[in-house]
Amino acid sequence: MKNIRTLPSALALLLGLCAALPAFAQLSLSICGPLKGSHYGPYDYRPDHQKQSSDPMSHAEKRELVEHAHFTPRVENLIGAQSGGMIGSPGPDLSYTLRAFPNNHRALVSVIRYGEKFKTETPPGLQYPVECYFERAIRFAPDDVIVRIIYSTYLTKKSRSADAIKQLQISSDLAGDQPFTHFNIGLAYFDLKEFAAALQSAHRAQALGFERPDLQEKLRGVGQWQEPAPVEAAASAASSASAASAPSQDKP
Repeated sequence: MKNIRTLPSALALLLGLCAALPAFAQLSLSICGPLKGSHYGPYDYRPDHQKQSSDPMSHAEKRELVEHAHFTPRVENLIGAQSGGMIGSPGPDLSYTLRAFPNNHRALVSVIRYGEKFKTETPPGLQYPVECYFERAIRFAPDDVIVRIIYSTYLTKKSRSADAIKQLQISSDLAGDQPFTHFNIGLAYFDLKEFAAALQSAHRAQALGFERPDLQEKLRGVGQWQEPAPVEAAASAASSASAASAPSQDKP
């Protein structure tokens, strides 16, 4: 009798695990596919990260070749196909673009919007589920900060806040001294209502010379803005802390 009573809860747990499987399975190599295999690419979308230095075709020429044939405004705005006589959905052209340039930032944004348009991870003509394109982009270019920020916005919309925060934390580590990147990270944190992290990113961008007040105004609007500590005071505090932690060298 005891076993019969516990069956509903056990079944509920099993069903819950099964329901969670697609979110994990879609990120596996078997589902998201290898990066190689396309007759063209894969190439890095960032012009300063071209990996095949012996290739006679310039980065700009590669991008022009792909985008002129497959990632036109018609495709980017999800109006319809570009190849194949411009008949059908933009899915195949988006797929081709992201096979050739897995970390094409604009195409990744379009893929998110494409999934939203049809309210599914597998909209018409797309070779892989939407999230796979981020798995592939990160596998191809793990140091691409912009990819991770875009991915965080996707995860935020999916109510996967912990995963979104993880991507932003990695982005902060990768951003270095790029003020605009820290600003964008701060905006993403703000959308997650992670105000302390957003404030830290805003201060970082400001310290690096970024002057746009958008993030500051957003934080001020929810009562979360604080002026950064003066540089001199911060330097003095750091110097004092360093001196206090240094071993004493008393004279005999």
